[in-house]
Amino acid sequence: MEEGKNSIEFLKREELEKIQVNRLKKTIERANNSPFYKNIFKKEGIHPEDIKCTDDIRKLPFTTREDLRENFPFGFIALSLNKIVRVHTSTGTTGKPKAIFFSKKDVDEAAGLIARCMRMTGAGPGDVFQNMMSYGLFTGGLVFHYGAEKAGVLVIPAGAGNTEKQIELMRDFKTTIVHITPSYALYLADILEEKGIDPEEELNLQVVYLGAEPYSQKTREKIEKIYGVNAFNCYGLSEMNGPGVGFECPLKDGLHIWEDNFILEVVDPLTGEPLPDGREGELVLTTINREAMPIIRYRTGDITFIYPQVCGCGRTHRKISPIKGRTDDMFIIKGVNVFPSEVERVLMDTPEVARNYQIVIERERSLDIMRIRVEIKKRFFDGSLEHLKELQEKIKSKVKSELMVTPRVELLEPGTLPRTTGKSKRVIDKRRL
Repeated sequence: MEEGKNSIEFLKREELEKIQVNRLKKTIERANNSPFYKNIFKKEGIHPEDIKCTDDIRKLPFTTREDLRENFPFGFIALSLNKIVRVHTSTGTTGKPKAIFFSKKDVDEAAGLIARCMRMTGAGPGDVFQNMMSYGLFTGGLVFHYGAEKAGVLVIPAGAGNTEKQIELMRDFKTTIVHITPSYALYLADILEEKGIDPEEELNLQVVYLGAEPYSQKTREKIEKIYGVNAFNCYGLSEMNGPGVGFECPLKDGLHIWEDNFILEVVDPLTGEPLPDGREGELVLTTINREAMPIIRYRTGDITFIYPQVCGCGRTHRKISPIKGRTDDMFIIKGVNVFPSEVERVLMDTPEVARNYQIVIERERSLDIMRIRVEIKKRFFDGSLEHLKELQEKIKSKVKSELMVTPRVELLEPGTLPRTTGKSKRVIDKRRL
């Protein structure tokens, strides 16, 4: 449900940039109350009056995940603890977690951004929203929950997993919208198929919000076809309030980043130098409307580019491309940079391929090998060895043509690979084990 062409979403660029500069100055003043930034600003001689335009943000140093972990838990808070109402943590594979603190205003602002995103896709009173993301310390559950309430929809706080219950809830309450990871959407489709339930005919789903994992356009198309829905890409990260940092408008050609709350940059992942619009690199975000824990020039590790052109929907907030992968997800095979999403795109474009796959990187006699383990639809396991070999060669040839790397392909029956109800782990790099 549009809020009208006079809303913040359609503000003239010059007005939006004025808001950004004013909020950035206040953010620097506020950040100076945190132990981490106070030390950095003193060392670098940084003052709010140094900021005259958004490009001046480049005078400020980057903040990294390591900074957040090394200053765990309270090194980044800019308010006294009695003004902080919530903490979320984001755990990594190693070391300490990252603690993200919210004031009451921060909670309201984060919910407001989700409500903005949902209304942009047409959601509002009368819709039934089933949140299939984890609640608790993960931001994807609670932040989206409060935002959905603010958007005026009926909220089912289902949480992650418990697939039988998810299906029961969707049928009982005639769910129209779900928030779900792409891998769980495909897993859920498998279970529905096993039960003989046609999601397009027997469920009331109209819209799916996909988040928390990089995925390919082919995966989105597959989900839309299975469920008969409109699927929207949702971008966020715990360090920036969680979901709702960016979202697709109805044109679904890139994700609008809400620039009244964030300043976005794309930089070279190796040098940190800013890249022009249209050039792919690492996304860097700065919070400019957060009280408890401002974060400046945060290196997200997400690979994307900024669209150089204005969106046809009329919204003036700039767009980024769907996340291609993470700087730490990328693996190198024989000198070629490969992202899991690129492999997924090829697989999902192959009709015989089912919904689950795994990439295994290993080393044989000092050479790196990429093995793709992929489940094939049951009807193609017809006992014909010749047909399976043809399919194996077809996938191998397509991957080589697209990525310039020749994989080994292992065809599996449906249900062979482990299924997950949360974020999926698609890559196993045995070189690191």
